[in-house]
Parts: sequence; structure tokens; C-alpha cells
Amino acid sequence: MNSNKTEKVIIIGSGPAGYTAAIYAARSGLNPLIISGLEPGGQLMITTDVENFPGFESAIQGPWLMDQMQKQALAVGAKIKYDTVKTVDFQNFPFEVVTEKNDFIKTYSVIISTGASARWLNVDGEDNFKGFGISACATCDGFFYKNKNVAVVGGGNTAVEEALYLSNMCRKVTLIHRREKLRAEKILQDRLMRKKNIDFMWNKKVTKFIGTKNPKVLTQINIYDVLEKKESSMEVDGVFVAIGHSPATKIFKNQIPMDDSGYIHTTDNLTKTKIEGVFAAGDVTDKVYRQAVTAAGYGCMSAIEVENFLSKKNII
Repeated sequence: MNSNKTEKVIIIGSGPAGYTAAIYAARSGLNPLIISGLEPGGQLMITTDVENFPGFESAIQGPWLMDQMQKQALAVGAKIKYDTVKTVDFQNFPFEVVTEKNDFIKTYSVIISTGASARWLNVDGEDNFKGFGISACATCDGFFYKNKNVAVVGGGNTAVEEALYLSNMCRKVTLIHRREKLRAEKILQDRLMRKKNIDFMWNKKVTKFIGTKNPKVLTQINIYDVLEKKESSMEVDGVFVAIGHSPATKIFKNQIPMDDSGYIHTTDNLTKTKIEGVFAAGDVTDKVYRQAVTAAGYGCMSAIEVENFLSKKNII
């Protein structure tokens, strides 16, 4: 389907960044169009208790929070299209977005908020215990393991930072790495080695997650020694997989500048990209914080910058 109408702004993605951008853009009279993507709501749709999003005394459910954000965006005038973007054309203005349902949509501006997802180990039991003992975010879920024994899997900066953070609240943290030395920056390694409640398991990899069914709780992991070719088990209260994240930016390759990992470059600590009229908000550009609240903040910024851009173009 081809539409003769040119949208003022299309928001690609529907997590905290996308919905917040839609709320602000709609309240500015821009009638934003959200294209939801494969997973409307983003990573919070697979998150259970959320205790660190401001405004709620008690823990809330991730899917509920996303549902409320979507309803708020629609209530103030946003539109949502349940579809996935197939290709974009940022070389010509107005821009063109083509969806999987073969809709060709013109737009004067684009906010990319497709998010990023954690890389997982893809071993036995992992999918079953995500959110029930397995996490990819210590800042999000570390509080639930206060005074408990946890493991962190990985050897780069992310793993070391997660282990350091968890060491301040957990009884013991075991860092499991498949090699005999870390890849993290030396200053982080030095801080890690000074911690008394962090143990190390070198040349090991997790091969299986085991737990109870009712209630669903992770209790144990199987570990394989890559040198001795032996397998052992270890009891844990929780495991944090920290082997990196992958931004959902594949469709924008060769269309917009990004780094080697696929994170979109923005300028001046804002959400503007190097293409005038294209903005990036949330985890597609943020490789440091990766929180729902910071993603929402980026969404707010991007909508305000879109409004300024369209005003200067005399489009609104």
C-alpha cells in the first residue's frame, strides 16, 4: 500500500524510548506514527518485577508498564502500526520507510528506538529461567539477590562492572570466564581483584541451568572446564549473563553512521544523528546505562529535537 500522506514523524520501535517520544510528540501536535516492531514494548515485556522506575511505591510488572505507556501515547494522539520496518531510505527527503506488509510511508523525520537485546549463552534451561534466576542486568535486578550467592558470566567490561556492582549487596559473587584472563580494562580489573567477596572460575563455561518447576526458581548451574574437559555443578541463587548487547540496527546499516558494534552515532550528547531529521533514542545509542528510565529520557529529548527540526523546516 502506498500512502500519499507524508507523516511529520515516524517512531520506529515501541519500548520506553519509543512510547515516551510518542507521548511528547503527540502533545506537541505532531500526530506521530509508531511502527511497533516484532516485540511491542521491548525488553520490559520479558521482565517481571520492576522496582527502579520512578513513581511506584511497590514493584510493578514490566509488561504492565509498557501497556500503560502505550495507552498514554494513544490517548494523547499517537498512532500505532503493528508492523516491522523492512527498509529505510534516508538519502532522499522526505524519507521513506517500507514495512514488512509492503506499506511505503513518507515522513519528514524519524526517531529510531529499536532498542538492544542482551546476548545470551543459548544453553539448556536458559530460556526457562530468564527472569526466574537469570538476568542480564545487575542494576535492574541485583537488589533481589541481596545477601545471596550469585554468578556473573563473562570477561569484558560489562561482566566486571556487573560483578563490582553486585559485590556491594551480595554475599558472594563468582565470576565465570571461559578464558584464563579478563578482557576488561585494567583499572576495572584492579578494582575487582581488591574485592574480598568475589571468586573466580577460569577456563569454565556454563552448560546448563537447573531449578525447580513450582515455583520456578533457578538453583544450580552445570559448568564445563575447557582445559580438563570435566563437568561440575554449582549451587547459585542467581546468574547474571554479561557477554554484551546487540543493538537492533541491522536495517539501518549503510544508511546511518554507527560504530563497529552497531550502536548509532549521535552528536553533542543529544539524540541527533549525522543525518538531519533522523534521531536515535534509547538503547540503540546508549551502551552505558541501558535503563528504562534513561531510555524514556532519550525519548523525551528526541521528540523535542524533532519539534525543533520541523519548526526550522517550516513544516509545522
